[in-house]
Amino acid sequence: MLAVVDSLRTRNVGGLYTRAIANAIDYVLDGPRTGRYDLLAPDVHPGEKASVGAKLEYEVLRSFGLPKEPPLDTLIADVPVDIKATVGSNWSIPAEAQCQVCICTQIQLGKSRHRSWLVRAHRSWLYRGAGNRDGKRGLAVHARDNWSFPLYDWTPLPVNPLTLLTPEQAGQVLAEKPGQEPRLTMMFQFLAGHVIPRSVLSTVGAGKHDPLRRARNVRASLERGGLTLLCGKFPEQRDIAAAHKITLGPEDWIALRMDGEHSSAG
Repeated sequence: MLAVVDSLRTRNVGGLYTRAIANAIDYVLDGPRTGRYDLLAPDVHPGEKASVGAKLEYEVLRSFGLPKEPPLDTLIADVPVDIKATVGSNWSIPAEAQCQVCICTQIQLGKSRHRSWLVRAHRSWLYRGAGNRDGKRGLAVHARDNWSFPLYDWTPLPVNPLTLLTPEQAGQVLAEKPGQEPRLTMMFQFLAGHVIPRSVLSTVGAGKHDPLRRARNVRASLERGGLTLLCGKFPEQRDIAAAHKITLGPEDWIALRMDGEHSSAG
């Protein structure tokens, strides 16, 4: 277990997990097809929430550049490691991972945060969940608190900007009509000053053709309302955002009130 700890010390574990969890949530919601953006919404089935943990395993392997390697999920420093996650308060440790090294991640969706521990899941620290007939067992709280190695403390998850809309605003932005451009214009107006990832544009344009091109087309209508649209694809626009203490990734967008300034269109 110490070899795994030493190997992970060289990585930004919290940051890599943040990206992996966000990707797993986006995968489950499937916004570009469904228009969904909030895992806590009533139209998301409890089973879908639970499936975030299963998808997270593959996202962690990809984010860390780890192989999918039996007998568990992967190898870290040549040590078999199982990757577990929960959106509740405990983990289901399968029979093959019992007495083995596990990374256990807790995701609190309501508070948009997560944390992870490294623990050897000794059977004496596990209890059998009610009605569980497949050999999976939960990890005792005292074992987690006293005999695990915290990989990182509570770390924020990125908040989908669409969750900041009022129900009325969300209804307008995600309505079937009018078309994409009027709805994207409304979204940028409602969320002025907030960074908008590409995935949000795809969710607003769910099932429609080329929402990115539609987003570029709303620049003029936003300028008439006093907003300047910046896209992180263009270095000069990233520089303008940085001058306002805002970091734009290559696929991020933002509408800003510039007090008379104007950005150069890309």
